[in-house]
Amino acid sequence: MNAGGAPLPYLVVRRCPETADVATFKLLPGGPALRPFRPGQFAMLHAFGVGGIPVSVSGLPLGEPALVHTVRAVGAVSRALYEVKVGDSVGVQGPYGAGWDLEQAVGRDVLVIAGGIGLAPLRPLILEVLAEAGRYGRLTVLIGARTPSDLLYRLQTRDWGAAARVAVTVDRPEAGWRGDVGVVTRLLGRGGWAPADTCAFVCGPEPMIHATAGDLVRAGVPPHRIQVSLERNMRCGEGNCGHCQLGPLLLCRDGPVTGWDRAEPLLAVKEL
Repeated sequence: MNAGGAPLPYLVVRRCPETADVATFKLLPGGPALRPFRPGQFAMLHAFGVGGIPVSVSGLPLGEPALVHTVRAVGAVSRALYEVKVGDSVGVQGPYGAGWDLEQAVGRDVLVIAGGIGLAPLRPLILEVLAEAGRYGRLTVLIGARTPSDLLYRLQTRDWGAAARVAVTVDRPEAGWRGDVGVVTRLLGRGGWAPADTCAFVCGPEPMIHATAGDLVRAGVPPHRIQVSLERNMRCGEGNCGHCQLGPLLLCRDGPVTGWDRAEPLLAVKEL
């Protein structure tokens, strides 16, 4: 099925609350399935009768045509999707966009840096690296969140620590928090990766991406080996409407993933 076709019905077969306003759900096709997605790509998810929004895949279970998405309730459509129940049906279009280029990381250390819900688009990449660990060097995962209550995939991130270096920090601690406090870039200096031979994958709020990519370049990571996932107002998913334009890029088609060597000059231009 082409990405631009009518939404296909997918059934909610599992729902997992992550935080007070974030939930992850697993979808299986109610009929024909969409073409396979890759980590970093996104779907247009439709709450029937409400509308549709772009949402990155947060999981691609092996051996089945399933999609996993993590949604934060911030508007009418995302609220309707957040509230889906097992047995409900949602409309799905895709796959859209360019995903993470893991081939660039073969034989190199892999550094993943996530801010907030930016961990969701990075989760399939992390799972793929863990599943094929022999193809890559050391895996380091650095995670930042506003508060401990906003951390995603808590049990799974603990499991990742058995095969990767995982560090977590929060902006504002809560009672009982004994971990790091501060921005996620503060975790970069702890080592576990060789800057000149590292591929970095970054997703989060745009200021966090700016700060993180800048620190990585200063540490010695080549800009073309820093991949970032950017967010703009995506509507059509096919580069037709222009709402997601960033300079010469249409992020729904040419992104959302792009190299920092390409993104940094464009983000430096003030938008009117």
